[in-house]
Amino acid sequence: MSFPRKTHWTKDITPELDGKEVVLAGWVWDVRDIGSIKFVILRDREGFVQLTIKKGTVPDSVWTIISSLNREDAVVVKGIVKASKIAKVGVEVFPSEIHVVAKSKALPIDIWGSVETDLDTRLRFRSVDLKRPVNSFIFRVESEVVRAIRDTLYGRGFIEVFTPKIIATSTEGGAELFTVQYFERVAYLAQSPQLYKEELTASLERVFEIAPAYRAEKHNTNYHLNEFISVDIEEAFANYIDVMDILEDVIVNVYDRVSKAFDNELNKYGIEIKTPKKPFRKITYDEALNLLSKRGLKVEWGEDVPKNGMELLSEEIGEPFFIIHFPTDLRAFYTKPIDNDPRISESFDLVINGLEIASGSSRIHVKEQLIEALRKRGLNPDSFESHLMIYDYGMPPHAGWGMGLYRLMMVLLKRDNIREVVLYSRDRYRVEP
Repeated sequence: MSFPRKTHWTKDITPELDGKEVVLAGWVWDVRDIGSIKFVILRDREGFVQLTIKKGTVPDSVWTIISSLNREDAVVVKGIVKASKIAKVGVEVFPSEIHVVAKSKALPIDIWGSVETDLDTRLRFRSVDLKRPVNSFIFRVESEVVRAIRDTLYGRGFIEVFTPKIIATSTEGGAELFTVQYFERVAYLAQSPQLYKEELTASLERVFEIAPAYRAEKHNTNYHLNEFISVDIEEAFANYIDVMDILEDVIVNVYDRVSKAFDNELNKYGIEIKTPKKPFRKITYDEALNLLSKRGLKVEWGEDVPKNGMELLSEEIGEPFFIIHFPTDLRAFYTKPIDNDPRISESFDLVINGLEIASGSSRIHVKEQLIEALRKRGLNPDSFESHLMIYDYGMPPHAGWGMGLYRLMMVLLKRDNIREVVLYSRDRYRVEP
């Protein structure tokens, strides 16, 4: 099949192109027939444009093809742009050629907004559901978010790395690991790049990774997944205060970039993005428990702050905030205790709109202390031999954090369910499509 190559996105079709020939490619969103004139709304990833076809002014072949179009037929159109006072966006395209490159059957779900479809059904037909304009918007925003994160971290002297996702032992000392048969032995899917990124501070100093991570936790909530994208950083010669500052930069730059790049579409979907100001408020774990007690929620010292506690704290504080200095026993074995009070740690969580978005800490960089921490958690140091090795050869003080990309997208775009911001979600009950 031969057809001309696409030259413009629909968003590029503006009155300034009046009289110019363009080639568009996309899908038929709607067809309106008023006799001698037909209007086709063409959709591509970036938006919509109106095609206007007048009988007698186009080749008969074009008129015949237009008359046979169905919604979601994939087409390539060559035509002339005309500025218009009648068309909604002030511009329309008059086709001279149209090529139907793929016909569409009736869709199994409604993507036009006429019929409400429940999320489970939408996820079952996810490839079709992704045709909905709001989904194009979500994933264009997600791409911009990742670019903003990368730009921020490159600007702070970090380099991007790629660590193994098939590992020999737990990275965090937990039991929630997926096993895989790796030739003659059992291996695991990585929960995070934690140990690798720590080791890399002894050579590459400042590293980050944006990659899948896996947790075999039997959750079934609106904000948990078993496969997710984790944004991780680790910095040598730094502590938890230093990397909190970097995390603030990342969040501020993401919010600022998205609010500017998608201003019109955010308004269209009723989403208000307010860029937070640095520095974010910091409250200690003890202060968090006191605030929650005043709000009627009792959390015992040494217990983690529950989800409803995060929500209450967000109501109280109103903006993104850090909870710092968690009890050492609540955090992973590599978390550095505070020197003058080892009961608490140089650790933090970032909370936005009642959801924990990121977690981080200073790390233990002295081998003997790390071995002691492993034993205290009931872990065998021999299982971490390859990791502990680097601590004999100039392991610097270091700190880092991990952030859930999808959770950030949830709070950024005000989504109620994390599955809405994932192309193909993997949770306790879903492994397809």
